[in-house]
Parts: sequence; C-alpha cells; structure tokens
Amino acid sequence: MNYKSYLDKHPIFNIVSESAEKLGVEVYVIGGYVRDLQLKKDSKDIDFVCVGDGIILAKAIAKSLGKEVPVVVYKKFGTALVKYHDLEMEFVGARKESYQSESRKPNVEAGTLQQDLDRRDFTINALGISLNKANYGNLIDPFGGIEAIEKKVIETPLDPAITFSDDPLRIMRAVRFASQLNFDIAPETFEAITNNAERLKIVSQERITEELNKIILSPLPSYGFKLLYQAGILRLIFPEMADLQGVEVIQEKGHKDNFYHTLKVLDNLSKTSSDLWLRWAAILHDIAKPLTKKFDEKTGWTFHGHEDKGAKMVPEIFRRLRLPLNDKMKKVKRLVRLHLRPIALVKEEISESAIRRLLFEAGEDLEDLLLLC
Repeated sequence: MNYKSYLDKHPIFNIVSESAEKLGVEVYVIGGYVRDLQLKKDSKDIDFVCVGDGIILAKAIAKSLGKEVPVVVYKKFGTALVKYHDLEMEFVGARKESYQSESRKPNVEAGTLQQDLDRRDFTINALGISLNKANYGNLIDPFGGIEAIEKKVIETPLDPAITFSDDPLRIMRAVRFASQLNFDIAPETFEAITNNAERLKIVSQERITEELNKIILSPLPSYGFKLLYQAGILRLIFPEMADLQGVEVIQEKGHKDNFYHTLKVLDNLSKTSSDLWLRWAAILHDIAKPLTKKFDEKTGWTFHGHEDKGAKMVPEIFRRLRLPLNDKMKKVKRLVRLHLRPIALVKEEISESAIRRLLFEAGEDLEDLLLLC
C-alpha cells in the first residue's frame, strides 16, 4: 500500500507533520488507525505519537487549525485530544511502561518509538506511519503486524504471558478484536489468555463490561462468547451464562444445550438489529433455565416459570456487571419476562383480551419483543 499517497490526500497529516517539524520532534500515526487503514475501514479516531511532548504538539496543531479548535488535556495521562470537524485526534509522547503485580496501571516514563510500540497489546496495533519529512509515509512494523492482518490472527508483540499478566484487560481486548474482525487468536496467545484468566480480578468491572458490550455488538457475537467460554473467562465474569452450557440426560431424555441455543438466538437477532439492549435480552431470555429445570417421567425436561424468574434476575445481573439500572434495564427485564407470550398467541383459541393485554404490557417494546421471538 502506498501510504504517502494516502497521506497526501488528507491535509491534516501535512499540518501535523509541519507542526512537529517546527517543534523539532518526530511524529507518527500509530495503532488502530493504521490497522483500519490496512483493513480498508473508515476511522475518524487518529492516534499520534511524538518523540517529545504530545500535549505541546497538540496545542500547536490546534493553533494552526484555527482559534475555535479546542484542546482537551489529560495531564494525568500525558495526552491531549483535538477535535476538528469529524476527526478526533489524540496526541501522546512516546513512552515505556513497567507494571506492579497487584495493578494493571503502569508506571510510565518517556521513551523511544520502539519502546512505545513494545508496549502495544497486539501486533496488529503495533504499527506506525512516519509523518517526518525525511521518511514521510514510511511504514513502521517491527512485529509483523501487516502479516498478522493478512493472516487474520491476533498475537502479542512480546511474550503473551507477560503481556496478559501485566495488563489483564488485554485478555478481553484480544477476544473483542477476534470477534469484531473475525480473526483467530494465535495458539500461544490463547494459551496465555487461559493461564492468566484469573488476573482479570484486578480489572475494574466497568472496563470488563465495556469490552463485553463490544463483543456483544460484533457482527457474530457467538464467536466471542465461545472464546470466553473456552478460555474459562465466562465462568469468572458471567457465571449465569456459563451455567447454561451442557445437556443432562435421564431415561434417554435430554434437553437442548441452552448455551448454544442462546448464542444462536443472539446471532440471528444480530443479523437484523444492532440494539445493544435487545441483544442483552437475547442473552438473558433463558438465563433462569438452570434454576427451573425439572425432570418429569411423562413429559421429560421442563423449565416452568423460567421467564418470570429470569426477569427477576436481570436487575442483579445488571448491577453486578455495572450496566445501567435505568430504562435500558427495565426494557431487558420486560423482554425476558414476555419472550414466550407472542408464541402462545398464535393459537386459534386465543382471546382478543389476551392480545390487548400483551400489547399493553409490551408497550413501546412490542416490535423488539416480536423480533426477539
């Protein structure tokens, strides 16, 4: 790919380059923007790394763009955000990191470009493009990130065991990228994920749930959930869902595997809706089946009342996962409670009052309820 030709078509890169040259610092486009460029995906978020002070560079660029361009400075993190039209540009100085075992928050020092790329989570993100006059448009790819993109594989730049032990949130990010991009996770990387799963306990629930929601919103979310299950992560972060897996057989009578059934429902729904909360309803619609499962010698396995018990479980699950406890939760709870009702209404002997009652109870969620069914 001719990166120089691409950069020349977008004036912002030349502006950044000239500002950096005036300050006497090196600057590079880095990370996800380069990855998405290689994948031919549009991105409005651009990360720049300079070998120097990223905040000073950001202020200089904002000044050259016009008086009305704001700069948001995050002194604690040494970063600055510049919003210009539809672009969000983040600037940071090159850095190196070191970790303590009890925390995923690193000790940060100024570093070289190579040290900055060393600290990246995956090879597909350890990419840069030079904006410096001497080698403008040159690709920086010390870990074979372009090859990993072409092979559709997630792997770490450095030893994966150290990578995930240092910052276990990268475990969730690995699964998220695999699910979003439909990439494989390299065997040694997946082994390190499995071995370090317990390290997720030092990560805040909010950050874990943020990644989980991105997995849920990926094109084929079942892929991400299967990876989470296989690595032993789902049992740690969402045990109720892990409990759905498995089939019990008595007197040669079994029931469907509710884990894989749930994933099939989620995938089917995801083909027609990108509504996160509707997808959560798909995930939780049978969540109480393990708690309501009974065996009857005549009829086999039953799950009577799983819809009502499941609805009662929704608030506590949302609370523990740090999901919103507002109208979004109420919507999911309502859909879980009502998810069997439309199916019952297709019977010929159903009364008009039963239909009116469902219309009233479903309210504005009726269309989503029917889609879930």
